[in-house]
Amino acid sequence: MSALPELRLLGQELRRCREARGLTLRQVAPVIRASVSKMSRLERGESPPKPRDVRDLARHYAVDADGMRAIERLLEHAQDCEWYEQFSDVTPDFLKRLIKLEGDAEDICVYENLVVPGILQTRAYARHMVRAVMPGADRVEVDRVVELRTERQLRLLDGPLPRVTALLEEGVLHRRCGNAAVMDEQLTHLLRVGDSGKVNIRILPMVRAYGTTPPYPITHLGFHDGQHTEVAYVEHINGANYVTRPRALDDYRNALGDLRTAAAPEDESVDLILGARRQFTAVAGTGAG
Repeated sequence: MSALPELRLLGQELRRCREARGLTLRQVAPVIRASVSKMSRLERGESPPKPRDVRDLARHYAVDADGMRAIERLLEHAQDCEWYEQFSDVTPDFLKRLIKLEGDAEDICVYENLVVPGILQTRAYARHMVRAVMPGADRVEVDRVVELRTERQLRLLDGPLPRVTALLEEGVLHRRCGNAAVMDEQLTHLLRVGDSGKVNIRILPMVRAYGTTPPYPITHLGFHDGQHTEVAYVEHINGANYVTRPRALDDYRNALGDLRTAAAPEDESVDLILGARRQFTAVAGTGAG
């Protein structure tokens, strides 16, 4: 992925400051609770900078007052140009806002009743999804949407924050998107991501009785940055609603809490994913697709 000029300049300055102190990426990554790969992307201008992270790094590098002012100017310019703007031709405004909020959130809870959430989709699964919902799109447009979705997932799942919980109806595991091989790969990806500790994946079993479930996906985002407290995102066919009214937020938060309580525990959820994957693995092995 190519870096935006504003992000690249900031990253180069951070790298210069780090190298001037004789520090390695591995040594400084814990300063902002990041992985080495995330630090590397930050310095290459491929990861959106959080102001707190940039300032913490600058202080760790003992940057003087003039250097700090230069970094603040670069940070201001970088914040004016978000990474996803290079995908603006395939990113509606309502989704840009969600991506921005995801980058600031500390906790994200996603409920999906029909498909694997976009932030957990493999490239192949995402490609089939995009073709289904954008039947008139050409190959280039489909590729760009898939690239955006993949980059969004990479940025969300690299590092300790945000903490992500995914609540999926069991039917999501069995509903085909592409052929059996695509589903096999997708379910393997869910297992891998869940095992890594990046995402808490919980399945709502079809055989278990619980209250009425929402007929649409819900994303709840929690913040501790002083600007937001929480936001609910509810997508529909022509756009999305952002819910911030306290009473409505209570309803969505309580609904997700009930779903979390009804969901199978982690070990049972893993078994349900494994069971669904075995079925697709068997079909893929026969070549029946």
